[in-house]
Amino acid sequence: MKKLGLCCLVVLLGVSCNLKEKEKASVIITYFDLAGYFKKEAIRLSKENPSLNKTVFINGKEEQKNINIKNWEQEFKSFIDADINKASWKGSFNIAKSGGQTTYTSHSDKIPVKKLEVSLENNRLTSIKVYITNVNDLYTSQDSLSYYPDSVYKIKKTQHIKLMATRQYSITGKFK
Repeated sequence: MKKLGLCCLVVLLGVSCNLKEKEKASVIITYFDLAGYFKKEAIRLSKENPSLNKTVFINGKEEQKNINIKNWEQEFKSFIDADINKASWKGSFNIAKSGGQTTYTSHSDKIPVKKLEVSLENNRLTSIKVYITNVNDLYTSQDSLSYYPDSVYKIKKTQHIKLMATRQYSITGKFK
């Protein structure tokens, strides 16, 4: 009887894993694939292992180091999390193209990503900028994320929690 229960459990776990993988595979990319782009960049940069001059600025205090990033996917987590291809957001972004730049904007209060700008030059990505705003009764936060391949990335965040001082931080990574 125990063997039968164990077999059923193994089968259920296998089916559950397959369903999750099918859900991931069924995500339809409507807009620029921000998450996919940064996951590929993480793989590429993990192989190349470039040196960075990384500066962290928190509420007026700055720290600077020359480092090699061990986990690029974690380093790009803010960019990956800002992906606008969520099923519930489909149709929520206006798309404007001008020259080599494509801008995706949303004015929905329910969507924190307000703008994504993707710039190309000669079919080569030259920059990505993301603007995020979160507002509720307790706090307001504004993030700006910028990425220039093989040059620099910057994450800026300003957060104000009611009855507390505004906090600001930024992370800048310059490729050497």
